[in-house]
Amino acid sequence: MSTSGSDAGTGAEAVASAGSARGVGRGTGAGEEADVDSAGDAGAGAAVTAVPTGGVGTGTKPDRSAAADTAAAPAAATATPSVTIPSAPGGAGRRGTVFGETMLGTVRLDGEDHARRVRLDLRVTADRVMRPLGTTAARASGRIRVAGWADDARAEGELEISPLARCRIRYRISFTAGGRRFTLDGWKSVTPRRPLTSMTVLPFTVYEDGVRAGRGTLRFPLATGLLPFLASFRFPRAAESAEALTAPRWKGEPGRNEVWYTTLTDPATGAGLWLHHELTAPADGSEAYAHGWAAVFPKDGPVRHARFGPAEWTPAGAGFTADGVEAVPGRLTGSAGALRWDLTERAADAPLFTFPRWSWRRHLLPAAQILPAARASYDGTFSYGDTTLTPTSAPGASARIYGHGNARRWAWLHADLGGGDVLEIVAAVSMRPGLRRLPPLVFLRLRRGGRTWPRRAERSAAGWAGLGRFRAAVGLPTWTVSGRAGLRRIRVEVTQPEDRTLALDYTDPDGSPAVCRNSERADAHVLLERWWFGGWRSEAEWTLDGTAHAEVGTR
Repeated sequence: MSTSGSDAGTGAEAVASAGSARGVGRGTGAGEEADVDSAGDAGAGAAVTAVPTGGVGTGTKPDRSAAADTAAAPAAATATPSVTIPSAPGGAGRRGTVFGETMLGTVRLDGEDHARRVRLDLRVTADRVMRPLGTTAARASGRIRVAGWADDARAEGELEISPLARCRIRYRISFTAGGRRFTLDGWKSVTPRRPLTSMTVLPFTVYEDGVRAGRGTLRFPLATGLLPFLASFRFPRAAESAEALTAPRWKGEPGRNEVWYTTLTDPATGAGLWLHHELTAPADGSEAYAHGWAAVFPKDGPVRHARFGPAEWTPAGAGFTADGVEAVPGRLTGSAGALRWDLTERAADAPLFTFPRWSWRRHLLPAAQILPAARASYDGTFSYGDTTLTPTSAPGASARIYGHGNARRWAWLHADLGGGDVLEIVAAVSMRPGLRRLPPLVFLRLRRGGRTWPRRAERSAAGWAGLGRFRAAVGLPTWTVSGRAGLRRIRVEVTQPEDRTLALDYTDPDGSPAVCRNSERADAHVLLERWWFGGWRSEAEWTLDGTAHAEVGTR
């Protein structure tokens, strides 16, 4: 993992105090879960056994009726340009809006003498919180079904939500029917004279290549749809860009340590790979330097590794570049001794903040760790000696650390659980005087089914005002983590066999030494339970045989 703990545990009192001020552990829902961006496809090749148990039109403010608006839609559809929906700037962290909507109705296609039933299910996403007094541009995706004619689960388009400024909510949704592409274009004309009807009735026209193909009306079903509609609203933070999350954070201060590291498992051979890139700024103010290493953990054979650097640090715009080695968004290249690699990286999930999000942005803790993507897949080549691996869709992840150095003792786990689920753990003991005898501080993040648990990163580390923290027993060859949040509890047992573990020396910015013992072919067993009618019941269970990535560090 590199400086896995990176003095992660030195901020115990800071996490507890800052977390309490921010409402640590008071999540919503029994499981303290929070919505995150939908996960991508599961990475392939992980040897895992899972046992479950349990574009908007612009225009002037309309002053016509809904029916008149629909009648004039052909001209509007061909002459109205779409609005480019801006993305939130990287690192801005502002909130967006997400909600779901279902509408039912009928459409009469041109040339037909009967109406067809229509159902439209949409998921609407905006990069900002909706403004009732302004105009909000949003993306829409979902499913449109027209009886006997169309059923497209990949319909997509744009909404212009402007109930007061322009007195309309416009929909432009593209879909496929019979191998041909159509567009549903219409808007709700909002008026105080008929507030309920105007907000729930959507007259629309269907076009093919700008030519009208039909006309219909959709209605929002208040009796059955209002509560699900209101419950669907979420206001997630806008995702930071990969460039923002991988860009160097060091600003020239002495006594700092910055790390870019990547771990993955080659599905064809079972070999584990570890690429570590590090910037060290000595505490005595001497010149900063870049260095690192690469390691391969074959399924049959000894662990091989080699170091590169130290070399002069040359800041890169979006990652690590030094001594012919690069770790930038989407690409990892370089060589160290007899090891050479050239890998492409594709993010398969949203970012995962192992530590509190605010600790990465504001440097309030001595160190913080993040994953720009909770899961990623890798393709390319990795050579050592006479052997060349060619990973294809290899599951793994890249991560970042920024802080003052290593913890006194730490443990780290990255486990791709399959099916889009992933578990990340950092447990560490502080280097600060007076805190060295305390138990390890645990940061545990389980992303399952697109949701991250516990809801807040502080929950596992600080509990509620210091009570209910997760516990870690750090040792070798086996270490464990356990804890409870809301109505769920988890137990994780990690085993790092000696013949699959590599010991490496670290040097902190202040010159003090540390030793990490890393295995990219570790074993892990994860048990997730839920409290149900007076007792704990198993909710999910995973067993990883040689595909877990783990590390234990000591002084």
